[in-house]
Amino acid sequence: MATLRIVDATDRAALERLFARPVGSDRSFDRRVRGIVDRVRKSGDRALAGFARRFDRVEPPFEVTPAEMHAQASHVAPDVRRAIAAASRHIARVARRQLPKSWRTRVAPGVMVDQRVEPLARVGCYVPGGRFPLPSSLLMTAIPARVAGVADIIAVCPRPVPAVMAAALEAGVSRLFRIGGAHAIAALAYGTATVPRVDKIVGPGNRFVAAAKAYVVGDCAIDFYAGPTEIVIVAGAGRPAWIAADLVAQAEHDPDARSIFITWNRGLADRVATAVARQAAGRDVVERSLVSHGAAIVTRTADEAIALANRIAPEHLVVDRESLARQRLTAGAVFVGRFAAQAAGDYATGSNHVLPTWGAARFRGGLSAADFVRVMSVQRITRAGLNRLAPTIVSLARAEGLMGHAESIEVRLS
Repeated sequence: MATLRIVDATDRAALERLFARPVGSDRSFDRRVRGIVDRVRKSGDRALAGFARRFDRVEPPFEVTPAEMHAQASHVAPDVRRAIAAASRHIARVARRQLPKSWRTRVAPGVMVDQRVEPLARVGCYVPGGRFPLPSSLLMTAIPARVAGVADIIAVCPRPVPAVMAAALEAGVSRLFRIGGAHAIAALAYGTATVPRVDKIVGPGNRFVAAAKAYVVGDCAIDFYAGPTEIVIVAGAGRPAWIAADLVAQAEHDPDARSIFITWNRGLADRVATAVARQAAGRDVVERSLVSHGAAIVTRTADEAIALANRIAPEHLVVDRESLARQRLTAGAVFVGRFAAQAAGDYATGSNHVLPTWGAARFRGGLSAADFVRVMSVQRITRAGLNRLAPTIVSLARAEGLMGHAESIEVRLS
């Protein structure tokens, strides 16, 4: 029976083992992924079809027609369709607030600088199709793109079940393809006769998808490299069964998922461990995840607990009280209070569930509408404005030895 290891925060060696991330990479695996990507890049649809047959057991044509989407979506239960519509409204409401704004400012007399915000032309949304169908992932990627004004939204999913097709229609997806894995990422990044090339690829996926995204990043933008999912819960009180349920919920995603509870209440740690053992019993993936990557860490104080959570910089951070939420936090998404279940963010709050993992929350947040736009500066300078700027420009240019830069100013004012 799987349960949580109880780790004392003073046991530095145990913490290092728990927090350790993979060092280096699996070169054999990376070569395999690069080979898939390179073959699709070189041979297009022919290579794509071969990999789709081999990995997805799918035959061309790969595109799901609008008629098929509508027909399949009609089989989705009414309560699920209502849930998709409600989630879509909430995601769009949040996404609209996330967009950067255009503005204009006068830097000096005769010198104007604008910020112009333009949507990307075409994006690719990867929707996993493994053990679980994930219509929510389609909504979380496609709706912010639509809100941002992206004209062409391409979705790929190796096995788009009817609920995924219903989500595609609700989200306003332009085209949906029945492909997945590294070969789908390659098709989106470089284009084939069938699949159009995109400007950016977003969305979670397995290790093949993550490695392929990392490989194509020099040619096609991505959201971020995503590793196994993770949750850290910081609490000094609460119902053990509720805390355990959040840990188990995250563990059911993947055997490599990380579920960590940090508390300064040793008795609570013991009770949560007991509740986890009871809830995880007989659930193979959950038990494997908790045995390998689960723990309850006992600290001396709440401040020490938050410091440890920030060190992990988890994808999801749950804190049990407002006083903790007011501290400086490092996480992809934060959930505050005993009713703020992390699963609510997966489906219904409108906040995006495509989040950074493996400590990437140290330098960026989750996917947002801002990921689907380009921000450009537009500069306007009059003769009088350039005359005011000239001493600054010429002095700095000559100090750097860039005489041509200086002369390009002087020739205009001579």
